[in-house]
Amino acid sequence: MEIEQIAPHLWWWTAPHPDWGPEDFKSGEGWARDVSSYALVEDGALVLFDPLVPVEDESTFWAALDSDVDEHGPPAILITVFWHARSSREIFDRYEGTTVWAHEPSLEEVSKRAAVTNVFAAGDELPGGVEPLAMHHMDEAAFWLPTHRALVFGDTLLGYEGQVRHCPASWLRESESFETSAKALESVLEDKDPERLLLTHGGPRAASEL
Repeated sequence: MEIEQIAPHLWWWTAPHPDWGPEDFKSGEGWARDVSSYALVEDGALVLFDPLVPVEDESTFWAALDSDVDEHGPPAILITVFWHARSSREIFDRYEGTTVWAHEPSLEEVSKRAAVTNVFAAGDELPGGVEPLAMHHMDEAAFWLPTHRALVFGDTLLGYEGQVRHCPASWLRESESFETSAKALESVLEDKDPERLLLTHGGPRAASEL
């Protein structure tokens, strides 16, 4: 596990995903084994984005998070897309007062994977001053961190060697359109004009990589 402070009050860590297999990344497309999670301390809140506990280094992770919770209080977990509930339930069970936030359209799917305490819609104000933005793919929510001019993405936007791209068309559900998803992404990027992209598949990137 690597934990890196990428800006004041903003951290990033990676961990191997337990469900990953070689078939998940082929011919330069898909997602890599190591996925990213982020932590923000803002407005008196400790916010975790799509957190995954690294199985091979749990003790180090829990020691670091225990310290953060002692200092800042129980975390608010914000989930981009229901697949990314990840270790939300474990964290919820460990710290009394933890909140788990699900995008309203994906509430049913998130609830199968985590103990949801709060539901949000696009434009709501979330812990840490975070603003959720509705995406098209899988009822995803991107998260805008205004202090850092950063956008957190789940599955819609992926990072590869030296570039950032929309997820493959094969990831879309039958009811979804690649064109509509691309337009939703373009609208969010134009509206917020971010400096940083915090990708849960691909790590932190400069917006100029798009």
